[in-house]
Amino acid sequence: MGDSVLAVDVSLDRGAFALRARVETHAHRVAVTGPSGAGKSTLLRVLAGVESGARGAVRFRGATWQSSDAPSTPPWKRRIGWVPQAPTLFPHLRVRENLLFGAPSAAELDTTAAALELVPLLARSVRDLSGGEAQRVAIGRALLARPELLLLDEPLSALDGELKERVLTFLLDTTFARGVAMVCSTHDEGAAARIGQARWHIQDGTLIERA
Repeated sequence: MGDSVLAVDVSLDRGAFALRARVETHAHRVAVTGPSGAGKSTLLRVLAGVESGARGAVRFRGATWQSSDAPSTPPWKRRIGWVPQAPTLFPHLRVRENLLFGAPSAAELDTTAAALELVPLLARSVRDLSGGEAQRVAIGRALLARPELLLLDEPLSALDGELKERVLTFLLDTTFARGVAMVCSTHDEGAAARIGQARWHIQDGTLIERA
């Protein structure tokens, strides 16, 4: 694995499912596509360090997160922001408190909440959010934590039309301005084209890099 942003050489076998991913990229934004059940979410979980049983190596910006001859770096030391398909918000907290969990300052929280159109929801319990609202809160909390790598699993799937475009534009602008790398799985080919400086496709557990 050379001087790359992200290098992956991993395998995982679980019953009838097998993941094989061997790829190295200098791109700071990667779009991951493929049919449901192909292994996109599993790959993101491997990168996040929460998928037990994965064998091989993961290296990010010169740091070895996983290898065959050393203990894996735990998720909380990887400086990642992870947004799974089912947002893992704190159900006992309101929207503002969820965002504050990662926010470096109240001012940055307010700016992010405005950009994601969350201001009217700040006092609401997360139990009362729609799917799209919960996705936006999860994205905001991940960004406010100032990660080095953002892992997004279908983050715009519950958003429609112009709102989806505005949120995607904010994501791209913010990660570019802060130098944050991003790996995003999506079924939306339009979003993949905008996100992906590199395109990875997973079919039946096998990762293929596309030009």
